[in-house]
Amino acid sequence: MKKIRSNPFSLFFLLFIWSCQIQKNNPPNVILIISDDQGWGDLSLNGNLDLTTPHIDRLGETGVQFDRFYVSPVCSPTRAEILTGRHHVRGGVFSTSRGGERLDIDEETMAEVFKTAGYQTAAYGKWHNGMQAPFHPNSRGFDDFYGFCSGHWGNYYNPLLEHNGNMVRGNGFIIDDLTQHGIDFIEKNKNQPFFLYLPYNTPHSPMQVPDRFWKKYKDKKLSQIGSEGPPKNQNQIDHTRAALAMGENIDWNVGRIIDHLKNSDLLEKTIVIYLSDNGPNGNRWNGNMKGRKGSTDEGGVRSPMIINWSGKIPKGKIINQIASGIDLLPTLKDLTGIKSQPKKPMDGISLQPLIMEKNPSWENRNIYNYWRGKLSLRNQNYRLDYQGQLFDMINDPGQTTDISIDRPQVVKELLEAKEHWKKTVLVELPNKDKRPFYIGHTSLQTTQIPARDGLPHGELKRSNRFPNCTYFTNWINQKDSITWEAEVHKAGNFEVTVYYSCEEDAVGSVFEVSFGKAKIKGKIAEAHTTEEYGAEEDRVIRQESYVKDFKPLKIGVISLQKGKGTLKIKGIKKNGRELMDFRLMLFRRL
Repeated sequence: MKKIRSNPFSLFFLLFIWSCQIQKNNPPNVILIISDDQGWGDLSLNGNLDLTTPHIDRLGETGVQFDRFYVSPVCSPTRAEILTGRHHVRGGVFSTSRGGERLDIDEETMAEVFKTAGYQTAAYGKWHNGMQAPFHPNSRGFDDFYGFCSGHWGNYYNPLLEHNGNMVRGNGFIIDDLTQHGIDFIEKNKNQPFFLYLPYNTPHSPMQVPDRFWKKYKDKKLSQIGSEGPPKNQNQIDHTRAALAMGENIDWNVGRIIDHLKNSDLLEKTIVIYLSDNGPNGNRWNGNMKGRKGSTDEGGVRSPMIINWSGKIPKGKIINQIASGIDLLPTLKDLTGIKSQPKKPMDGISLQPLIMEKNPSWENRNIYNYWRGKLSLRNQNYRLDYQGQLFDMINDPGQTTDISIDRPQVVKELLEAKEHWKKTVLVELPNKDKRPFYIGHTSLQTTQIPARDGLPHGELKRSNRFPNCTYFTNWINQKDSITWEAEVHKAGNFEVTVYYSCEEDAVGSVFEVSFGKAKIKGKIAEAHTTEEYGAEEDRVIRQESYVKDFKPLKIGVISLQKGKGTLKIKGIKKNGRELMDFRLMLFRRL
């Protein structure tokens, strides 16, 4: 019998085809974890000596780390770019509140891509890309959502949250709670592909963290300082201590996720990504980089970025090529084998060659960081800041010396690229946001209309200058009102619930909710006196509003016609000094 000699190339090719077929039939799960206001330097993996993050470190040590990975300077733009693979200005995101955080409804999200490919999808945490449907996560491809849609939340213990549009009470410390929902989702879907999005909301302020983490830090002497020098007062020291304690809580919860994957035999079937949404929310150690949250300098936009897929991607690989949040969606499509064509051209590119290949061919590129009129751009070696200064990021990562005079050709090329980006990308951001706040979109049964998005008239005051988790108070004039420019998506009958608080002398007061010709009155029949709280859990004096527990009052059913108009709540009869404090209205389609 003739002996058949095997061809190594043919064998490799057959194994490659076989592995592709296996991936097609059994695509990997994806878990995307984003922390909030955690800087590049807030991990022991990156050299922070004042905290330990062993679970996140282990993800990096057994996976791939991107050493120069860039996001936007603040929360909602970064989330929009990660979800779409496109610059946030293309999707209408220009602010972090009052509607400016909303991602245009014609943008295709990562969840929609995965859902179309047969994945079960869930998001647990801080959404921050639109509250009312069709901007709501349940309208953007997520089968299950638990958390809050606002930019920040005022209390992290047993807070008022929502589950698929319905108001619910959280269970314990919020990050622990969100993680448990993630674990339950994994368990429920362990026999089918899933996409789990965990946008954590810490270490964003208020600086609240469980005692067992805080005890380690409350008297800890810090060995590293921020790029702006040592802290100026005790509050700044404690802010750093709290942020590090919150970072260790995040790490503990990441460990819970990984342990559950291991125990469920899912670790090698799951891609896990970890990153942050912007630079640190304080002057703490960040590799001596210039800038922090809100800045388009290196320290404001450089994020930790880890991708781990046990047994499938290289172990311990560190990638020095620059990359961006807009690259995640095209990368994940390649890694999971999803072949769908994007509805709109992506700005990001797939990082799969950098991850999988030893010496990939890779062209130099520019990464653009924009926020509130300030545009900075980064190529592999240089950063041109928003003022036109040039910095050698290899030899001067702290941006201490402007070398624009010494590198005129580099400056010329980057300035030309900057102007081109303005004319071709930034131009898509409208000068005025004409999008209404939708009521009764058919993709979700309920619509939240919060104080955050309202415009007060008269003597009404917002509880804090940062609107995301505020309420209106000082309703001392009967005819004062709050308005929202809104649009009813489809005519129908809606049950209206108002969340309020008031003193005993306000009982009997009457208010009116109106939209167009439709009106309905509500009468306060029961006092709901409640004090602000949160300070007792804060490790540092906060800047944002404290919270109160508001009472839901069902005032009846209103019939709304399709179309645009002004939604208004105004006083009709006021007993006592103040009519009420107002938190939100909830419209439920009947």
